[in-house]
Amino acid sequence: MNCAERLVEIFGSQAEAARSFRLDRAVISHWIKVGYVPSRWAVEVERLTDGRVSATEVLNEANAKKPVRVKSRTEADALGANDGSFHMQSFAPSKRISSFHPPQRTLMGPGPTEIHPRVLTTMSQPAIGYLDPKFVEMMEELKSLLRYAYQTKNLLTFPVSGPGSVGMEYCFVNLVAPGDKVIVCRNGVFGGRMIENVERCGGTPIVVEAEWGSPIDPQKVEDALKANRDARLVAFVHAETSTGVQSDAKTIVEIAHKYDALTITDAVTSLGGTPVLVDEWGLDAVYSASQKCVSCTPGLSPVTLSERVVDHVKARKDKIHSWFMDMNLLLGYWGETTRTYHHTAPTNSLFGLHEALLLIREEGLENCWARHYRHHLALKAGLEAMGLQYLVKEPYRLPQMNAIRIPEAIQPKEAEIRKTLLSEFNLEIGAGLGPLAGKIWRIGIMGYSARAENIMLCLGALGSVLSDMGMSLHEGDAEGAAHQAYSTHHAKAAKQKQQGTKRAA
Repeated sequence: MNCAERLVEIFGSQAEAARSFRLDRAVISHWIKVGYVPSRWAVEVERLTDGRVSATEVLNEANAKKPVRVKSRTEADALGANDGSFHMQSFAPSKRISSFHPPQRTLMGPGPTEIHPRVLTTMSQPAIGYLDPKFVEMMEELKSLLRYAYQTKNLLTFPVSGPGSVGMEYCFVNLVAPGDKVIVCRNGVFGGRMIENVERCGGTPIVVEAEWGSPIDPQKVEDALKANRDARLVAFVHAETSTGVQSDAKTIVEIAHKYDALTITDAVTSLGGTPVLVDEWGLDAVYSASQKCVSCTPGLSPVTLSERVVDHVKARKDKIHSWFMDMNLLLGYWGETTRTYHHTAPTNSLFGLHEALLLIREEGLENCWARHYRHHLALKAGLEAMGLQYLVKEPYRLPQMNAIRIPEAIQPKEAEIRKTLLSEFNLEIGAGLGPLAGKIWRIGIMGYSARAENIMLCLGALGSVLSDMGMSLHEGDAEGAAHQAYSTHHAKAAKQKQQGTKRAA
């Protein structure tokens, strides 16, 4: 039985097969007649049959029935030249290169995360133009989904084409003019990058320092504003990816507004994992990234700007020092008016972000936050059962980014342990950065990676490798503690639900 006949058998009839492939029935009938499915349909056949007919089978059969025939001729003839002056093979790669197929990893580092199958499928759809009417419709839906994720009514809420670092630069290049004083909070790597952005924009950073692993002290922010009354901007990281600590965004913004300063907030690791309440907290300019708790492909940076920010940027007398990230130009493409060409938007990546945000909307934002916290409790219980300790004090910990102190005895083997987890268990966890390099592991449970099976794999694999490295561990204690944490959490949630039902009655 050939592939075409198997399709009819799987779907029950030629008509049903045609309907599934969105083709005319005559096309399916032709496939039956010639005895093979054209090779261009290989991937779609595998997808629609859930792998019962593989793409490889379709390709092999199509090639056997109708092999590709290429007329033999010299390279020079092929290029229309016969003088032997073309030697293009000398520029060819020295090794034989085939299609790239990445290994299946369990991603529990600082990002990227695993991607939901629905998002992957959506990204594989045909590309369309970035000014296509259907794409413009999708853009409006995408903006509304982002407003839901950010909990804001800001009109200027959209994804910048580029990773979170581009979102950071977008905010700074639009808000910081040469000579401006900017209060910048640093308690990790990404606060340091904010300082770099201020300097590159020609501004003067006034740095508020905090120990790595500790939140920003709001009182220090107020002291800096008192000492620098001409500062009109405060920048801080809400969720510091390098340490797993969360700062009090609401209080910092209240202080900034008290001194008539705007704010820039890094929500790269917090959006979708813990509350980011833009309107309630009064955040001004916020940027995030698509590959963390939103769990999409890397390369997009969702931003949201308040009306105060828009007015501030429009009032600038100097030209924004970046053409690509000029808010005034991007308004023509992402604003509410008729779309004008600015740049070639990454259409298929935006398809994926639309689907990833739709998944969050379907789950419910509060349920999404609760899921991250539930799995954090289980991971925490298991790690502590191994005798491992957290870097960050409990009130300030990010559920989705767990910074774990590495026992001194095994610090020299830190890189070897991560390498073993990757090679033997296909499990990725993150290393420490800056002064914490070699001293902590960063275990991310973000987006689609925040699942019970990932927690149990991480605990089992890490426990196994640490035992091999000489740590004294009781087999199964970590997994047992995690199961107990899940059980306790579920029992507590059920009791709260029951009490809520009684009150409602």
